[in-house]
Amino acid sequence: MLQNDLYYTLALLQVEGIGDILAKKLIQNCGSAEAVFKSKTTTLAKIEGIGKNVLKNLQDPIIFQKTEKELLFIENQNISTWYYLDDHYPERLNQCFDAPVLLFTSGNIKLKNQKIISIVGTRQVTTYGSEMTKKIIEELMPLQPIIVSGFAYGVDIVAHQAAMELGLQTIGVLAHGLNQIYPKNHKKYMVKMEENGGFITEFWSNSKPDRENFVKRNRIVAGMSEATLVIESAEKGGSLITAQIANDYNRDVFAVPGRTTDKYSQGCNNLIKTQRAHTLTCAADILYMLNWEIKAKHKTNPKAIQKQLFVTLSDEEQKIYNYLQTHISESIDTIALECALPVFKTSSILLNMELKGLIRPLPGKIFELI
Repeated sequence: MLQNDLYYTLALLQVEGIGDILAKKLIQNCGSAEAVFKSKTTTLAKIEGIGKNVLKNLQDPIIFQKTEKELLFIENQNISTWYYLDDHYPERLNQCFDAPVLLFTSGNIKLKNQKIISIVGTRQVTTYGSEMTKKIIEELMPLQPIIVSGFAYGVDIVAHQAAMELGLQTIGVLAHGLNQIYPKNHKKYMVKMEENGGFITEFWSNSKPDRENFVKRNRIVAGMSEATLVIESAEKGGSLITAQIANDYNRDVFAVPGRTTDKYSQGCNNLIKTQRAHTLTCAADILYMLNWEIKAKHKTNPKAIQKQLFVTLSDEEQKIYNYLQTHISESIDTIALECALPVFKTSSILLNMELKGLIRPLPGKIFELI
């Protein structure tokens, strides 16, 4: 992004009353952020969402004073900026209507043609949650996914560490500017993360890690990924907000089930019970729902899914098998309907049949016999 374009984009985002959605509308109508400031008031007034206060605020000279200060910080700290109209802006995030106009990044982030997974959960992670996080990331390793999280205590930092130990790219989405790190105890992980991954934020250098910023950054965590995994969560928690945002963005959500008596499994169990998340017990669940395939062998590759010569089928598996024998391929919804089975149960049965090497998933959640 050219310095002049960055300057005016920063200035536009500093105008009181203009957020990401309105900023995009103004840029689209005027052609650029610079053109917004140079357009006539009568022209701007015709744009939906522009009122007298916004028109007045566009003339505030303090905007440009703050912009110059932030631009100097960006240049001195060698921070990269991602503009929403640039090719290198996160593709999936850009599909979200409220995606940030600008992102600030540090490190060595490479997103093109990569599988991206977000992992979130409680800050009070248990041994069970920690082990499940590491297990799932290790099983996903052959696919070389990018692991995204919020760099917070608990599940977040466990996910980042597990990714780093396996040489996977990992990205921390921050709720403050890149002039600081929160929590401070995690500063020791910064160098290693920036070597293979790094940090992303929409917040300026004068932004503090305020409570509302964490909720706002959750949309980036959910939006830039193909799926969000909730490892552990109490009945209420920030990770459940991320899961809801992912659902709103029409992204897949997975949750690790736990005992009903465990405090930090209640949120996950509720997500599964209310069908707002797929059950997550191993990486195969993710491969199954996202139609991912492990195409190359790897020393840490989980056991290959091979067709078994002699398999024992349950009555429900046999019913689905018989149905698919008379159809070339079919969607999960149709299979469930024709076999008189609940969709959530059909999903589990199909996974077991795939593990037995009897069926394979196709794009669009279609399944066929092998």
